[in-house]
Amino acid sequence: MERPSLEINLSDTHEEGKLYVVDSLNNLNKLNVCPEASQHALDEEENTGGTGENTAGSNVRNQCLFFVTFILTLIVSLALVSFVIFLTIQTRNKMDQISSRLISEKKNIEELKKMNNMILRHLNQSGIKK
Repeated sequence: MERPSLEINLSDTHEEGKLYVVDSLNNLNKLNVCPEASQHALDEEENTGGTGENTAGSNVRNQCLFFVTFILTLIVSLALVSFVIFLTIQTRNKMDQISSRLISEKKNIEELKKMNNMILRHLNQSGIKK
């Protein structure tokens, strides 16, 4: 199946030349017949390798990709907002607990001050004062 490198098959090169000429004529025809807006679409079609893929299919794919990305962004945003709301509620509960403790400690301090004053009065009245 392998040919020696020195052997040249002229029929193959002649057919390749014909194909090249036909492609060149087709390209010239496209340039002369098609407006510039559609020339861009033709160039994209040539870049895809001539698989028959049109730009409508790629537009649908791009729209689908955009839609999926948009939905994922919305889901992530919703999750973040829910987490922030949860943290806000937890922080408020902790702050309520801390403020109730402070109020009870303030009451305890006031009671201790009253007891201290009573002890000092008792000591002053009994004359044990230094």
